[in-house]
Order: sequence, then structure tokens, then C-alpha cells
Amino acid sequence: MPDRFHGPLAEAWPAAGHLQAILLPPEECLPVRSLGDADPTTVADLLTRAEQDLGQPWPHTLAHAAARYVRDGDREEYQEQIFARQHRLSRAVVAAAVTESPHWLDEVANGVVLLCEQSSWCWPAHDDTWPRHHSVLPTVTDPYLDLGAGEVVGQLAWIDQLLGTAMDERYPGLRARVRHETRIRVIEPFLRRRDWHWIGLAGNVHNWNPWIHGNVLVTALRLVDDGELRSTVVDLAIQGLDRYVAVLPPDGAIDEGYAYWWNGACRAVEALDLLRHATAGQLDATGIPSLQQTLAFPHRMHLSDDWYLNLADGQARPPTDQPWHALHRAARASGDEAAARHAAAHRIPGTPIANEREGLGRLLRALVDQDWAQATAESSPLPRDVWLQSIQLLVARPTEGSAHGLTLAVKGGHNDEHHNHNDVGQVVIAVHGIPVVVDAGRPTYTAQTFGPDRYQIPTMHSDWHSVPQIRGTAQHHGRQYAARHVEPTIVEDGAGLKLDLAAAYPGHSQETWLRTAYLDRWAEIVVINDEWNLTPGPQHSLVRYLLAGDVQLAPGQATIGDLALSWDPAVPATLDVLPLEDPMLCDVWGDHLTRLSLDVGPESQGTLSVIARLVPAALR
Repeated sequence: MPDRFHGPLAEAWPAAGHLQAILLPPEECLPVRSLGDADPTTVADLLTRAEQDLGQPWPHTLAHAAARYVRDGDREEYQEQIFARQHRLSRAVVAAAVTESPHWLDEVANGVVLLCEQSSWCWPAHDDTWPRHHSVLPTVTDPYLDLGAGEVVGQLAWIDQLLGTAMDERYPGLRARVRHETRIRVIEPFLRRRDWHWIGLAGNVHNWNPWIHGNVLVTALRLVDDGELRSTVVDLAIQGLDRYVAVLPPDGAIDEGYAYWWNGACRAVEALDLLRHATAGQLDATGIPSLQQTLAFPHRMHLSDDWYLNLADGQARPPTDQPWHALHRAARASGDEAAARHAAAHRIPGTPIANEREGLGRLLRALVDQDWAQATAESSPLPRDVWLQSIQLLVARPTEGSAHGLTLAVKGGHNDEHHNHNDVGQVVIAVHGIPVVVDAGRPTYTAQTFGPDRYQIPTMHSDWHSVPQIRGTAQHHGRQYAARHVEPTIVEDGAGLKLDLAAAYPGHSQETWLRTAYLDRWAEIVVINDEWNLTPGPQHSLVRYLLAGDVQLAPGQATIGDLALSWDPAVPATLDVLPLEDPMLCDVWGDHLTRLSLDVGPESQGTLSVIARLVPAALR
């Protein structure tokens, strides 16, 4: 067993050494005891859809779907059945809790038993059964604890919390079966194998850590009856969460981007809130600065309406039905009015306040959150300037609180970030809050996504980001491929970022490629200057921009809808179309993106200035 980890939580919580004495009993440790005060609109919606489930066959997981991940890289067919089954079960749980009807308890029992008889709770894309056992199907004697297993066991714990007594009366023995499966699939592997990559023992901590530890925590609090074992598991979960909090930067930024905030930092905040409840307030993390700061990350990444700045594997227009109640609850607890306002901006009165797709625990907490149910839609804060030193990201817009005009985002960082794309130095330009110079984001995950051929996927390759190609060389992945001499500027008249990109390209670390991207608020333009000093050679360098929309090209300029780009000197330009077929990309950008390549020639020294401005209304 590794030495005890001592991070910010351990520093703040001396009482954590006496867990067995301060943990509430299992029947009191979770904050939702019943759904008597549940939001009626959401309950009605869930009941309607639960009624539609009745009489339909439950989704089944099949061997061929599980084996596809090894055979052809597909992970969606299997996962879709898993998700559909768990979503149906969550709807049935709410129906059983609010109606107390035996036929809904039967539906819940059916779903619970299906989970208990499922060969593995692990998603095939995460299971190590192939490298360890050379099996394309789960090895039931060696269960893998991943996000999927965490979600199942967390769901079972919340079911026990809400319906345990009723289940004992109608299905004696079922709760014992759940505890048995929980022990052999989750608790014992969690204790036995301490080499799980998601723990972060080597300091590489990512969003799996709080997501899994949070579900293990719920499980231990509710489903582990032995007091000593319960406190041991809770203690290890706290240490795991402490590792995440320890690497969360002071500015609260997430290098995985906004899309992963919900299943990273937000999961940590939710887990720590459960600990506060389970210890009657004795373990309270709301005062830890990095946790307070991370609540601002979603609104700092907000561009307008449904659009967000997408880093790494995120989407520029992610799903809108995020668990906004979780952010709202945490923001209320910490006193962050701007974060609470951003969450409330997504609250539509008269509509359901949550759904089952984010997990049963999140759904139940939302259903009984009266403050969230009564929240009224507000405007998002849209800060004028954001500088996140930890990930070297600048976002600037003309005016606080408004998406009107041009918004500029510039990224430094390095090419070994979590869910990394090779994108050091990229720019994003939004017109009235909608990206036009864009980061494509990611396609649907397959085996290739996290395999050795990841960077052959165009949207993860630097050639399809708005960065240069230096003498035919693309950026490479690895922490050493990073921005240098990064200098932000934020003043009243404008904001921008200056950085040297050369070290992000193999073989060019002794050279310089200075990029300065600046939003001039007074002139209402974005100026991107590239200046290079390279070793003499015959190959040309290119300055590239990835564009969304139909592009009209003319000498020295390009027009994309309401955005005009012009460059000086008027070097030759070409357009390359990237056809899009993957639904995750098409849902955001349509059927194509276009790459603008500006050929600056083989000169070892030179400059290129690109100016972005709004097309005058008379010319639109």
C-alpha cells in the first residue's frame, strides 16, 4: 500500500483521521431521503417516459458488441445498450419512489438484477482483459474498475438509499445480492489493486480520478455495512480526491477543456459535498481556493448561447442539458454569484430541471433542490478578459456581458495535456459569439482515439488547427513540444498573447516563430502577427487557419460570412476542404470545414500579418 497522500484536503481536515467516529450511519449519509418534495414538472416528464418503457424489452449487452472494440475499434454499439439500460432503470426508480407502486418496484428489481447478471460493469474500451488475458470478452474473475463500473455501482447505491426498505419487503435477498456484486466488482478491486492509472500515483491526474472516486465514495457510504471496512474505503477515496485537488491549479482551469469539467472538477466538487453531508459538516472543502476558482471555469469558457471555447477533445457546441444544478448548488455554497448566474442562465422555467442521462445521483439531487427549481433564467456573465496562467489560455471580447463583435481566444501550453490535440499557438475567433476561425473538436471515440495512431485523426493533428506548418513540419505530441516566452497583455483598449511556437515543432527548437494575437477593442479588429527566424532551407512554411462556413477567396483576403480576413504581404493562399461525416462534428459544423493555407515561402526570416474584421453591413 503506498504511503498516505497528504494534500490540501488532508491539510484542511485533521478530523479525517477519525472517520469511523464522524461518518453518519449508512441510512443517513446521503442527502436525499425521499422524493416527497420533488419537482413536479420533472417527475411528470420521467413518469411519462417510464410508462413508455413498460412492455418493451430491456436493452441487452451482447457478446459481439463487446468484442467489437478489439476487432474493429467500435465502442458505441455496446455502450449505447449500457446507457439505455441504466437510463431506463433511473426512470423506474423515480417512478417507484413517487408512486410507491409494486409494479414499479418490479421494474426496478428487473433492472437491478440485469445489472447484477451483467458480465462486467466496465466499458469494453477501458477493460484490460485483452492485454492481460487475451480475451475479447470480460474476464469475470478479474473485474476492471473504470468509469462504467463506477456509474453502475453508484446507481445501485442511490437505489438502495431511496428504495432499500421497500425492496426488502418485496424482494427479500436482493439487497444482499447487490452488496455481494458491489464487493467483488468494486470494493475488493479498489482495495487490492492500487496501481489504477486513474488514482494518479505518479502525479498524472485526470478526470477519471474524481469521477470514479466519487462513485466509490457513495458506494462505501451506503453499501458497505462493516464500519471498519467502510471507513477504510472512504479514507482511500478521500486520498484519491486529494490527489486531484492537489493538482487543480490555483486558477481552477482544466486542460481537458470545458466539456470535461463536468466529469472532472464538477465530480470532485460533488463528491466533496457528499462528504460534507456524510460527516455532518466536519469535512467541508468549500474554502479551498482552487475548488472555488474552478466554479468559474464554465462561464470563463462561454462564448454565447450554446457555444463554448473548446479545448482538447471538447465540442464547440456541447450538449445543453448539463447538470447545471450541480454548478448552481456549488456556487451558492461558495458564494460565487457569477457562477450561479451562469448556471441559472440555462434554467428554463416550466421545463424539467434535470434528466437521467447524467446519472441517478445527480438526478435525485436535482429533484429535491428547491433553490434550483425556483431559479430564474439570467444572463451569463461573459467576462471581458480571461487569462488562465496554468494552461496559458487567453480569451478577450470587446465588452463584458456581451457577445457582440469579435471574441479572440489564444492558447499556449504544451502537447501532452489531457485529451491533447497538437495545437500550441492556435487561435479561435468568434463573430457575435459563434466561432468562425475554429477548433474542430473531436469525432466519435473509437479505439484509435486513445491508441498509437491518435494523431493521424485530422482534428487532433496540428495541420488542421489554426497554427503554422514550419518548413513542412507539423507539431508533435509530448510535453517538450510547448510554447515559450508566453506574455499576455490585458489593457483597456485591447488584449492579446505573445508566444514563441518553434519548440512545438520537432527539429525547430533552436529557432523562433513568434506569434502575437491581439484584439484591438478600439479598432474592432483582431491582428495576428507571425514573425520567424529559421535556419535557411528550401522548404516552404505555411500559416493556416481552420474556418467554419463558406469561404470566398480573393488575392490577399478571404471572407467567411460576416468575417473578413486579410493578410500582408499578400502571399499565395489555397483552400482545402475537410469533409465531415462523423455525427459529433456534423452536429456542430455541418458537412465540412475549410483550411486556409497562406504560403510564406522558404524565407528563413519574415513576417505575416493577418487582420480579422467584421464585414461592413452594406457588403453582407
